[in-house]
Amino acid sequence: MDEVGLHDYFPVAPRVHYEVDFESPLFFGQDVCTVVELARIGTASMTFVFEVWGEEFRGLPRRRAARRRYVTAHSDRNHHSGARSAPWPEEWVAALRGPMRSREVPSPC
Repeated sequence: MDEVGLHDYFPVAPRVHYEVDFESPLFFGQDVCTVVELARIGTASMTFVFEVWGEEFRGLPRRRAARRRYVTAHSDRNHHSGARSAPWPEEWVAALRGPMRSREVPSPC
């Protein structure tokens, strides 16, 4: 979100649904690579897909440890009486649908 200038995203976009399929174990001290992609922008929610890869560790090959999706919803920021969903700001939707800034991804991610 920082890459597209949405610095205020996290306080108003809680996760409301989370699914994960675990495929192989990770170990303390093992490096991981996480890839997250925006799959869908709705009126007040977004769906992301992700993969978590465990890097080579103590003779074990690099392998995918988990994958699936999660959904966030835009909150109206009124947490005193309970938060409600609200449409995403138009400028946020435009920023997310626009071209991503190029970035270096650490190898082998």
